[in-house]
Amino acid sequence: MARVSLFDVFEFVPDLRPFLADPTITEIMVNGTRVFVERHGHVSAVPDLVIDENLLRAEITRLASDSDDEVNDRQPILDARLDDGSRIAAMLPPASAGGPLLTIRKFTQRFSLVQLEMNGTLTAEAHSVLIDAVDGYKNILISGAAGTGKTTLLNAIGEKMWSADRIAIIEDTAEIYLQKPNQIRLEAQRETKDRQAITIATLVRAVLRHRPDRIIVGEVRGAEAFDLLQALNTGHRGSLTTIHANSAASTLTRLAHCVLMAKTDLAYENINEAIGEAIDIVVHLQRQNGRRIVTEVVRVERYNIATHQYEFGTEMVTT
Repeated sequence: MARVSLFDVFEFVPDLRPFLADPTITEIMVNGTRVFVERHGHVSAVPDLVIDENLLRAEITRLASDSDDEVNDRQPILDARLDDGSRIAAMLPPASAGGPLLTIRKFTQRFSLVQLEMNGTLTAEAHSVLIDAVDGYKNILISGAAGTGKTTLLNAIGEKMWSADRIAIIEDTAEIYLQKPNQIRLEAQRETKDRQAITIATLVRAVLRHRPDRIIVGEVRGAEAFDLLQALNTGHRGSLTTIHANSAASTLTRLAHCVLMAKTDLAYENINEAIGEAIDIVVHLQRQNGRRIVTEVVRVERYNIATHQYEFGTEMVTT
């Protein structure tokens, strides 16, 4: 996926450009004609600013073209990135009934685990547990709602991986940037008139032939969970991924549901048993009063088929 220059954004709607330059703004959201921004974790409307929907649609179409992509009635969804790592998400009618939608999540700063501890995202105890997990080649699953800082934490954990490791990074849209000498970067591609789709699941299967020591999947959303689970249970320890979930405990159930999307012949109990063997640590983040906080770090012992429950270790860190 091609990158779009930060300076090319908002050619048709220049009234939005000041928000890109404002360091206090982390997200810009345009709903048809109305504009909302996020500052310090709080979303508010921009008063007295009305966007022309036709110009917004033209902007989205141009951004898609600059990203070697397209948006139209047949394919109304765009997912791209700016050259500084910021994310672009857009949608056109008829999928968006209220008019064109454009959301830009700005890249602000990459944080180390030390910095995340200093700013209160995680405790010293959680920091220590995560370092031990990386050093011990434990498989870590990071969960939370959208915007809780999962990718930020993933980047920070990934930087603690050994430089001697061969690390495979697989994403829908590139957001993970590690300073490691031996890394493989793979990015999914959606179908266009000129190419077939390349899915996360396809990339997980393909990368195994390139002998990675660790696998990082930016986010598990669906059937790719089965292929990742297979990889984690066949020797690829010390791997890392994120998933949307509401708590540490529900994270593993959510992962099992994703595996089911692959329509395998595995029984649900066997899927849970495989997850219990594959996942060692679950880290859960939440947003509290505008802050992104690690609220749980849980060690997964196993899935007990007799009781139909996951068993967790005593190691639990809450903030």
